[in-house]
Amino acid sequence: MKLHLWPVVVLAGLLALAPPAQAGRSCEAGKPTAQTIEKGLTLAERTMQALDAEHARSGAKLVVLARMGQNLSAYGLRYSHLGYAYKTPEGPWRVAHKLNTCGTAESALYRQGLGEFFLDDLWQYEAAWVVPTREVQERLYALLQDDGRTAALHGKAYSIVSYAWAQKYQQSNQWAIETLALAMEPAAGTRERAQAWLRAQGYEPGVLTIGPLTRLGGRIGSANVAFDDHPPGKRFSDRIETVTVDSVFAWLARARLGGAPVAIRL
Repeated sequence: MKLHLWPVVVLAGLLALAPPAQAGRSCEAGKPTAQTIEKGLTLAERTMQALDAEHARSGAKLVVLARMGQNLSAYGLRYSHLGYAYKTPEGPWRVAHKLNTCGTAESALYRQGLGEFFLDDLWQYEAAWVVPTREVQERLYALLQDDGRTAALHGKAYSIVSYAWAQKYQQSNQWAIETLALAMEPAAGTRERAQAWLRAQGYEPGVLTIGPLTRLGGRIGSANVAFDDHPPGKRFSDRIETVTVDSVFAWLARARLGGAPVAIRL
């Protein structure tokens, strides 16, 4: 599977031609404004400067990078979407991540520059990242250089609230940590095995309290929302367990796979 390769885009006219794809926020139609372009590019520039400084200081060449695509404070969450930012041999940082195609229940993998990553209609202009351990960096970096391995555990069927321990759907953050599992354990060549590795390493998904009326409205109104992969006992008790950025950050520190999150905001 060939990953989608997007060049760095600055002009609003070119942005209008980009295929609509989102993660961690709803897919309302709307063209970027001069203000959102300016703020997105400013956040990208400051993030690049901070990552370059980290690279110069520690040699870090890969981080787990998050953004705030929508307001999740009602669920006690701060960040909505993550990807892997890695420094290319040519110098620029690029981000490998998964996006949902708007209006559909499908997804694809992308490599984008920092500018594109933050040229979304973000809820807040804030970035956060975790620097993984040297071993995690080396293994993930090597995997991401290979399109085939990067896409090995990608599930095209998408639900933004997919159950963390099922394989029917796969949301963006779920692809990321299952791919991390594959990088760390080459025998985890299926999603089921990758999830088993994550369980063994103590990963605990985020828990969202979503009542039946909200679930019904979400399922009817959005192609990218489905709850039928969640165990009935948990679903009917309003307990939706899915992969959240906050839970990934907490797990990386708890499992000693990464450091504390660093944030930058405009």
